[in-house]
Amino acid sequence: MSVGTLGLLYAAATFIFLFSGMPIAFAVGSVALIFMYFFMPVAQLSIIAETIFSELNSFTLLTIPLFIMMGAAIGKSRAGADLYNSLNRWLYKVPGGLGLANTLACSVFAAMCGSSPATCSAIGSSGIP
Repeated sequence: MSVGTLGLLYAAATFIFLFSGMPIAFAVGSVALIFMYFFMPVAQLSIIAETIFSELNSFTLLTIPLFIMMGAAIGKSRAGADLYNSLNRWLYKVPGGLGLANTLACSVFAAMCGSSPATCSAIGSSGIP
């Protein structure tokens, strides 16, 4: 079976599982496991669990939900709104001051926390209204 045919078969099976109402993670994971079982050598099937665990055992993946939670907490408090409002009051006479205040507030907050999703959550919640 050619690589193109196998890719189309994999995409079709994934869409069938997705449109059946199965959650996305389980649909993609189960299709991947089924295709691994049928199209991989038997010797490599024994290391599937080890490979999945080693991919999930990443320090970087731990930081993503924590940064988003930090951004949500700051977005609900007055810290993001105070930063945004102070920059808006400082730059309101400059042409394009609102956009400039938004850009500067995002850059200052991103420098403090180091996460773009947290910055979008914190500054976006005060900048949109």
